[in-house]
Amino acid sequence: MDVNAVPVVSVAPVSLPSPDRGHDLDVRVSAPVTGTGLPVVVFSHGFGSSLRGYGPLTDHWAAHGFVVVQPTHLDSRTVAVASPASPWRSRADDLRRILDDLAVLVRAVPGLEGRVDAGRVGVAGHSFGGQTAGLLLGLRVLDPDGVPGPDLSDARVQVGVLLATAGRGGDSLAPGMIERMPWLNPTFDGLTTPTLVVVGDADRSPLTVRGPEWMTDPYRLAPGATDLLTVLGGEHSLGGIPGYEAAETTDEDPARVAVVQRTTTAYLRSALEPGDDAWARARESVDPALARLESRDTAPA
Repeated sequence: MDVNAVPVVSVAPVSLPSPDRGHDLDVRVSAPVTGTGLPVVVFSHGFGSSLRGYGPLTDHWAAHGFVVVQPTHLDSRTVAVASPASPWRSRADDLRRILDDLAVLVRAVPGLEGRVDAGRVGVAGHSFGGQTAGLLLGLRVLDPDGVPGPDLSDARVQVGVLLATAGRGGDSLAPGMIERMPWLNPTFDGLTTPTLVVVGDADRSPLTVRGPEWMTDPYRLAPGATDLLTVLGGEHSLGGIPGYEAAETTDEDPARVAVVQRTTTAYLRSALEPGDDAWARARESVDPALARLESRDTAPA
């Protein structure tokens, strides 16, 4: 039993009218029933999922003091509209819209208004959602000529968590992938916001020829990525974060999920609550049988 967890209230869907998007932006907002000055985490789901996914992670964050906001992107299997020409840009626009209309979303949750600190914001995402969150942290997508696309970084965002997120493009990609998914060609040079990268050492993606090591690129190449958590034996679902008993989880392991829950919560807390030593304590308590942690001040050159 987690004695530090508190009950959570969750409201969904909260719809933000979006006539130019093809479908209103539907959002889930979850928050602890107690506490004030609550920081905000905006979470971007993986390709095809929705606001109803990722309960093992987002419920945990909310139960430990965060207001968690989850949009349903247009690539979701629950949205019957054609995929946008630039899905990465559409997804980033969704996250920015949430930050713009945060007060509206907060008012939709009974008892939450007046308890949120909109000046403390983090973004997080899994898989394609990790790249989406990365765009607000400074990641940019290269065009076919290698020219960086628009800078979509957002100064309102102070910290990021990227989970099982794609690495660099070019010769790292499997044949034909760049033609099918041209957004899989990021540059991490501008990602300077403090970020925790989480990977599984058994995450063998068909998108790359490099194996699980590909997913460590956001840590190796982004100046702002301070820490890398490698979940031992973890595949793309990192033990089961996409959902409770989710069909796409091929490596179900509550212990793996728990280490992701604990470390991401601690990282977000210390970044958004100055003086909180949760991250320092978490770094010391990572079970080496479950995960390996590298940090900028301890990682090999």
